[in-house]
Amino acid sequence: MLTGLRLENIALIERLQLEFSGGFTVLTGETGAGKSILLDALDALLGGSGPRLLRQGAERGAIEASFSLTPPLLAWLEQQQLEAEEGDLLLSREWRLSEERLNSRHRLNGVAINRAQIQELRPLLLDLTVQGQTHQLARPGQQRRWLDRFAGEPLQALLAPVAEAHRAWRGAAQALERAQANWEQLQQEWERQEQLLADLEAAQLEDPAEREQLQAEENRLAHGVRLQQGVMGLIGRLVEGAEEAPSVLDHLSACEGELAAMQQLDPSLQPLLERCSDGFAQLQDLARELDRYGAALDSDPESLGQLQERIAQLKALERRHGKDLAALIAWRDALREQLAPGGGEASLQALEAAERSSRASRDRANGQLSAARQAAAEALQGMLLARLRPMGLTHVRFAVAIEPAAPTEEGADAVQFLFSANPGQPLAPLAEVASGGEMSRFLLALKTSLAAADPHVTLLFDEIDAGVSGRVSGAMAELLQQLAAQRQVFCVTHQPLVAAAADHHFRVAKEVQDGRTRTRVSQLRDTQARQAELAELAGGDSGETRSYAASLLKKAA
Repeated sequence: MLTGLRLENIALIERLQLEFSGGFTVLTGETGAGKSILLDALDALLGGSGPRLLRQGAERGAIEASFSLTPPLLAWLEQQQLEAEEGDLLLSREWRLSEERLNSRHRLNGVAINRAQIQELRPLLLDLTVQGQTHQLARPGQQRRWLDRFAGEPLQALLAPVAEAHRAWRGAAQALERAQANWEQLQQEWERQEQLLADLEAAQLEDPAEREQLQAEENRLAHGVRLQQGVMGLIGRLVEGAEEAPSVLDHLSACEGELAAMQQLDPSLQPLLERCSDGFAQLQDLARELDRYGAALDSDPESLGQLQERIAQLKALERRHGKDLAALIAWRDALREQLAPGGGEASLQALEAAERSSRASRDRANGQLSAARQAAAEALQGMLLARLRPMGLTHVRFAVAIEPAAPTEEGADAVQFLFSANPGQPLAPLAEVASGGEMSRFLLALKTSLAAADPHVTLLFDEIDAGVSGRVSGAMAELLQQLAAQRQVFCVTHQPLVAAAADHHFRVAKEVQDGRTRTRVSQLRDTQARQAELAELAGGDSGETRSYAASLLKKAA
C-alpha cells in the first residue's frame, strides 16, 4: 500500500508532501491543473520516463514514496539481499542537471538500486491503468499472463514444472541435434577417420607416460660404456683388489678376524665386531648388485637403437596431430567407439529416445497447464461479462481464445481476448475493435477480477471514466468501491458520481504566485469542501449542483 508521497521540483510542483490511507482515493480538479502529475510521478519513480517532469529552471528534482511492507515485498528484499527496515519501504528517485546532462539515481531505504531491480519491484507495488491503454494488450504474452494471474495459485503451481520440462526437452533436443550433425560429418569423413584410427592403432599407444620412460631408458643405454667402466672399477676395488694390494672386502675380512680375536680378550668389543660383520655382509650385497647391473648392460646391445626409433615415432605422432600422448590415446579411443559397427548409431538412437521421452514429458505438462487455462478462461469470461453489462455494455460478448502455439517455458498456448460490444458484430481481438471508453470499462472490469490474485498491489486509474454517461459512471463507481474493499485504489476523475464514492478526496488546483504557476494539492476532509468540489464537477457551484452533490455524498455514505 502507498502510504506517502513527497515531490520536489516536479512539473508545476515546487514542494509537496502527502500521506495516504487504504481504500478508495480520488483526485479531482480543473482540466490542466495537474491531476495526472501525481500518477506520472509514481510512474517515473518506478522506471517510467522522468526528464520531462523536472520543473522548469530547476537543477535538481526528487520523488520519494513510502509503501507498507507486504509478504511479496519481503520475499523480494530477501532475494535481493536488501535490508527490510522496520516500518515502510522508502523508494526514491533523484534527478540532477549537470553540464546540460540530466542524470537520475534510484534508492531503496537509502541504498542505490539499478533499473533491472526497479523493473522487478514495480509489479509488486503499483498497477497503472490509463484510458485507451491498448499497448498493454499488445505486449507479447500479456493476455496470457493476465489469465494466469486470474487463475491464481493452482495454475501458478503448474508453471514451474512446465518450465522445467521445457528446459529438459530443449537440452535433449540440442544434444540430439549436435550428435546428428557430428554423425553426418563423421559419415562424410569416414575413410579419413578410418585411416587415422589405423595409424593410431599401429602406434600401439597405451601409456601416456611412455615417452618419458623411454627417454630415461635411452639415457641409461646411451651411457652404457661409461657405466660399465664404473661397474668394473667398483667391483675391482671391492672384490678383486690390485695386483699386490688386497680388496676392500679382504681388508674388511681381516678387520673382522682381528676384532674377533680382541673380543676373546675383551667381551665389551662384541658390538663393534657385530657392526664390522654387518658392514662386511652389506659390501658383499653391493658387489653382487653391481655385478648384476653390469650383466644387464651387456645383455641387449640393440636396445638403444630400438628405443630411439620408438621415441622418434611418438614424437612424430605428437607433432603431426598437435596433441600430446594422453590426448592421442583419448582420441584413438573415441574413434574406436565412433567407428565400431553400430557404435555411432547406438549413441544416436539413445539420444533420439531421450528426446522423445523429454518431449512427451513436456507435452504432458503443457497439457495440464492448457486444461487449467481453459477452466480459468471460462470463469473469467463469466465474471467479466457480469461486470461489463452494468457499465452500459448490455449486448457485450467476450471470449478468451486459447490456441496451440510453439512450446516455451510458459507453455504451448496463445491467449487472445475477443470482444464485441454491439449486436451483429462478430467477436474480434479486443485491441482492434474496442473504443477508448469500452477499453476503459474493460480494463476496470479486468483489474477488479484480478484483485484477489494480488491484493497487495496499489491500483492507479487515470481518467478511465472519461466520456461515459452518468449511468455508466455510477456503475464504474460501484465497481471501484468493490475493488477498494480488497485493494488500495487511486483514481483521477472528472465524474462526480465516481468522486462521491471515494473514501478519501484530494483536490488539485493551479495558482499563480510571483509570476510563476504552481500546482497545489489539498485533501478535502469535511463534507462541505467535498460538496463544493462535487458541485464544480457537476457543472459549477450553484444551488442546484450543491443539492445534487449533497445527494451523491449522502447516497455514498
